[in-house]
Amino acid sequence: MVERKGSSWTWLAALPVLLAAAFTAYPDVFGRSGPEALPSVRIKQGNIIGKFVDDGTFPEPLEGFMGIPYALPPVGERRFRHAELVGESNETIEAYYLGPRCPGIQLVPFLKDPVLGPDYESEDCLTINIWRKKGHTPSKGKLPVAVLIPGGAFNRGAARMHNSHTMLAFSEEPYIAVSMQYRIGVFGGLNTELTANEGLLNLGLKDMYVALEWVQENIAAFGGDPDDVTIMGLSAAAHGIGHLIMDINQPKKLFHKAIMDSGAHTARAVHPPNAALNTQHFRELLDLTPCSHFKNLKDPKILTCLRGLPSETVDKAGKEVFKRSDPSIRWAWQPVIDGDVISRRPIEAWKSGKFHRVPILTGSAANEGAFYVPQKADKPEDFTGFFRELLPHLTPTEVAELEKLYPDPSTNPDSPHLDTRGIPGVGSQYKRLETAYGHYAYTCPVRQTVIWATYHSNAQPAYLYHWALNKTALFGANHGDQMRYQTFNREVREISPAQREVSGQFHAYCTSFITKGNPNAIKGRFSHRPEWTPFEDGKGKTMLLGRGNDERAGGTGVGKAAELVEFTWGDEQCEFWWRVSSKWED
Repeated sequence: MVERKGSSWTWLAALPVLLAAAFTAYPDVFGRSGPEALPSVRIKQGNIIGKFVDDGTFPEPLEGFMGIPYALPPVGERRFRHAELVGESNETIEAYYLGPRCPGIQLVPFLKDPVLGPDYESEDCLTINIWRKKGHTPSKGKLPVAVLIPGGAFNRGAARMHNSHTMLAFSEEPYIAVSMQYRIGVFGGLNTELTANEGLLNLGLKDMYVALEWVQENIAAFGGDPDDVTIMGLSAAAHGIGHLIMDINQPKKLFHKAIMDSGAHTARAVHPPNAALNTQHFRELLDLTPCSHFKNLKDPKILTCLRGLPSETVDKAGKEVFKRSDPSIRWAWQPVIDGDVISRRPIEAWKSGKFHRVPILTGSAANEGAFYVPQKADKPEDFTGFFRELLPHLTPTEVAELEKLYPDPSTNPDSPHLDTRGIPGVGSQYKRLETAYGHYAYTCPVRQTVIWATYHSNAQPAYLYHWALNKTALFGANHGDQMRYQTFNREVREISPAQREVSGQFHAYCTSFITKGNPNAIKGRFSHRPEWTPFEDGKGKTMLLGRGNDERAGGTGVGKAAELVEFTWGDEQCEFWWRVSSKWED
């Protein structure tokens, strides 16, 4: 019998429970209904024992199977190698809690959750989590599947950041909720000329494929339909999903719909592995480890050296290189053109018309750049200097055009970027800078997704939203703010009736898309939400979510939960960013 890592049960405590089938009521294993036989599912790799999941507010408990390994541990000699699916086994896997986070720069503190379990970090992190409505079995029919991929610049994040179980619990139509983890940071993105020669590029992206293959092989045993899989994720996860959509070298149909929040694969430079920036990051990494003596960066013995180091040593060095590599266009450990998953530059892939046709729901927030630019930017040269460093290939003419597109509030009193909030420590150029960066990195690439996805023949529906609910006075509607509304989290739905309405409508759109392929199909509690029409031939309307609501930012406005509009904000600016997008690449 296998004890899942991080479980609070010992082998001796669990054994008599399983043998006798007389289950003692543990509050973190059983729901409100009290003691009863734990749910179990038999698959090739063993007998998976789950638990009942309920945070005390769910309409009914769920059955959760968490922390299931989908690949062999990528440690030791398997470090910096392709993930391998787990094999067959007769073992029992106690899938009571989420697995550990993958090593990386963590976005949220480590917290013990009574439902999700202990929270820690380990290189052995390739796990998958599954939730279903209580009592559902394959005999009752196949349900749609939603697979959450965590985001975080390919260097941060974990499955526990997205409450996939809460999203399912409040869905008015059942489905199978899944979340997974993939290697991040240096462990998943050591993309250099050496790893290219060894055939080991984009390991983190390829982990996603291994997890999706696991879903194809096993989800039917949990009552899911392997032919109706939605992949979803925010930020870097949306970038990754975009790359999977473009991957015409993948012959298997591993997914059938996509939700891409605040991200697109056209939002980051995708270099070849031998790009100077990748070489620089690799050299810096080695110099921070006991492998610094290698001078020839193509020497295969380097990987042997790195595999022999403690994971903490490699992780610490990888994090330091990432921290040095701001601004974000120069972030370390990013996907590269590998001739496989990413065979072309992303925009070329869109233009070619050769990509997987799947329905897409995507969107971005009003203040995507607020977290990523210097708050103290106060002089016009702070604005231009930021973009000259970010995009050093921009010509003087293009920089001048950029200045006109985003009028300088220090010289133009009519500038929309004039900051009258009077927030201490915030410079006069901050609002201007965060708007421009948000357009460049998020808003405009997201719009490219719905435009190009519907421009070619045999297009599938693509739906676009704009998140406008102000969470704070400083950051406004910031990058990632919509995630907890999408899942109908208790912490937002109980703030006020207006917050509940925004969250409920967004949640209803997304769960309807997951279960029916159409955000309007399921009516239920939020049947009054506006009809959301898709883009056609590269044109369409945008669903504005939470516009005018500033309750959380100290205001009194409740605004509108949702409204479908002809949205022209940023149109002229996006034309500029699309035109100069070649500057992002080598």
